[in-house]
Amino acid sequence: MLFPEFEIVVNTEGDVRKVWDISRKKWIIYTPEEEVRQHLLHYFVREKGVPLSMIAVEKEIKLYKRKKRFDVVVFDKSGNPLILCECKAPEIEITQMTVYQIGEYNLILKAPYLLITNGKSLFFYQVSENGVYTPLSFMGE
Repeated sequence: MLFPEFEIVVNTEGDVRKVWDISRKKWIIYTPEEEVRQHLLHYFVREKGVPLSMIAVEKEIKLYKRKKRFDVVVFDKSGNPLILCECKAPEIEITQMTVYQIGEYNLILKAPYLLITNGKSLFFYQVSENGVYTPLSFMGE
């Protein structure tokens, strides 16, 4: 995992493993994608000092009359989307289709920065006013 190790609270109920989501304040089924999302959340909060009040997780948006859910959005101090994040499970390769997916979500949210990670790789882009994505950093495999 690219992120520092954080103590993430995990619980097993019967055969189901769940993780405590610090943002949504509830137990979530602990899938590989959720593990990545939780590490990203802890990174923003613990390493970067982003208040939980400036983070939204798994919220619904409408895109072409269809309901979609973004993974994570970090807001600026004015309440505008700053970073739109897309999380994938570690075994899922980040491809051009992933960039298209987050780009579609950003048609609605209009965040100036995009972050895509599967926990092993991380891509960070700046989005210009005319919609051009400029890679700012890459980490990982």
